[in-house]
Amino acid sequence: MKIASWNVNGIRALVKKGELDRFLTVVDPDILLMQETKARADQLSFELTSHAEYHQFYHAAQKAGYAGTSIWAKKVINPEVTFSVGMDGFDDSEGRVVTLRCHGLTILGVYFPNGGKSSLAWQGKLEFYEIFHRHVKALRDAGEKVIFAGDVNCCHQEIDIARPKENDGKIGFHPDERSRVSAWVADGWVDVWRRLNPDLADVYSWWSFRARARERNIGWRIDYFFVDEVLLPRVRTLVYMTQQMGSDHCPVVMEID
Repeated sequence: MKIASWNVNGIRALVKKGELDRFLTVVDPDILLMQETKARADQLSFELTSHAEYHQFYHAAQKAGYAGTSIWAKKVINPEVTFSVGMDGFDDSEGRVVTLRCHGLTILGVYFPNGGKSSLAWQGKLEFYEIFHRHVKALRDAGEKVIFAGDVNCCHQEIDIARPKENDGKIGFHPDERSRVSAWVADGWVDVWRRLNPDLADVYSWWSFRARARERNIGWRIDYFFVDEVLLPRVRTLVYMTQQMGSDHCPVVMEID
């Protein structure tokens, strides 16, 4: 099974650029998780709601043009596909969590808050990390085999950011949020890329639109795949598709048995 995750920074713009079709042609994912779709159902074109090959499920934010997540799943996966949204203990009015269950796996696509708008937003981000941790732990404790992926909006370690010293303590590389990710890892949730590539630097998933950051590879690795430790032996590969254009993020693609 090939699972892809991509913060598309506006799905309608991605389609207009032709980059979504290009990605689907090259990668042909069985499951595609998207974050920051920024669209309600009534704003989506026919190809985004009635694709010949994919079931298409959206969880939109109440605020127009903001946040939102989506999962596409190949129709050949039938009849075992179910979708759900949100998580216990959290009012998901911003469309941040969407879940797919198929073939014994529970797969969550997540758009974590940025937290940079205000002190209240910052505290909300930290709380989201903790609520989400409790949520996936409850799923695991209930016997579900859990994978979660998406835009975590945090570089976990210095190796995950091009300029760690300059950004130390800033939102996205703040010790309080990094400690939340460390708590996941300590609890048996594996950052697949870093486990497979413990010393590989200069691989990022987000670049600012400013100062030719992507061209110069001045980036941040803030998009991840996490799996429960018991699932790690089933992972074949994980790739950051840094050459795929269309968003300020690149897609991440994992193959798993």
